[in-house]
Amino acid sequence: MKRYYIETFGCQMNVHDSEKMAGVLRSEGYAEAENAKDADVIIFNTCSIRQKAEQKFFSELGRIKSLKKRRPDLKIAVAGCIAQQEGGKIIERAPHVDYVIGPQNINVLKDIITSKSDSIFTDDNPFITEIELPVDRRDNVRAWVNIMYGCNNFCSYCIVPYTRGRERSRASQSIINEIKDLAEKGYKEVTLLGQNVNSYKSNVDFPGLLKEINKIEGIKRIRFVTSHPKDLSDKLIYAIRDMERVCEHIHLPLQSGSSKILASMNRKYTYKDYLKKVEKLRREIPEIAITSDIIAGFSQETDEDHNYTISALKNIEFDGIFAFKFSPRPGTKASNIDGQLPDGIKSDRLSEILELQSKITERKNKELKGKLLEILIEGEDEKNTGRLTGRTRTNKIVNITSKNNIKPGDIVTVKIINARRHSLEGEIV
Repeated sequence: MKRYYIETFGCQMNVHDSEKMAGVLRSEGYAEAENAKDADVIIFNTCSIRQKAEQKFFSELGRIKSLKKRRPDLKIAVAGCIAQQEGGKIIERAPHVDYVIGPQNINVLKDIITSKSDSIFTDDNPFITEIELPVDRRDNVRAWVNIMYGCNNFCSYCIVPYTRGRERSRASQSIINEIKDLAEKGYKEVTLLGQNVNSYKSNVDFPGLLKEINKIEGIKRIRFVTSHPKDLSDKLIYAIRDMERVCEHIHLPLQSGSSKILASMNRKYTYKDYLKKVEKLRREIPEIAITSDIIAGFSQETDEDHNYTISALKNIEFDGIFAFKFSPRPGTKASNIDGQLPDGIKSDRLSEILELQSKITERKNKELKGKLLEILIEGEDEKNTGRLTGRTRTNKIVNITSKNNIKPGDIVTVKIINARRHSLEGEIV
């Protein structure tokens, strides 16, 4: 039996794309290999959002050059955003690569493993929303579901509109059919994926799509990522508030607390605009958890701009954030902005951001001690201690003492007995 090995870098979109590629390969009779050296097909599903992920990929690509020398029949493919961005330059740099497949063209995988064909697949694919691919999901309880592809926002730092193309929404009925099938297979939670789910548009808008999914029996929880603040409508806020299966959590990237920097990022909102939406979310849904993204050290960011971000973190008190140093990506407008900051300054600012947020997250977690929360059991904890792990509706990880009659997919009530910075501990009541 032939085997495949997929290494995934980057976001949830890439993780789900890898599930689709695995599904295609399994449908063609391939089994998954535990490591690259045992595989007949190796795929690197890449991310170009940050320089660190790109460097890691090229390092891994170099390491398998010797495998190709020993086994000329080995097929090596590079997929994802770096594939789209670099195209044939990847093969020029690494001739041991056989195929370059952009995010819009993973449907060609079936053809290239069965016959020799072209090497580079980076054309725009107008039919991406209509193509149905088999999916080999990594989880039996939670599932990712694409509702749209691409992005129209052109934030000055972001390569996604160039690598994943313009926004295209899947037909709502296709999405609903997929989720009904997941429910029949026993899945309890779905996460709807899109670069900006708030701008989903088919025969219904995004709140309308949530309304239809909320009717599907068997699905207990609905999540979504990612929401662009400029498109967060009152209608969506009310949908989160009123629909029983839609979880009380939203990931709403702020990026900076400085309106000047937000304008330079082309985010199309001010800090004041953002704050008004956060205040409405908390007014309408008091229990909601809000997480965010922050970029430290954007071009021309002054000490004052950085302090605006620090003040924003103190004022808003996110439940958690993903924060990164600004990494200028080739092809974006931000890569050409004068006033790039030294790496040391970016590192110092990132450290201050992370240290502050860690304290906020830990304090907010400790406020949950003694509370009774609904937990969806996902499986055993990663350390194999015999405990089970699950999540609250607000997306906080909870580790609990195992009970024989509790299994993944069950929803239980748990009393929080301890709180740490990144997780909670509970006992079933």
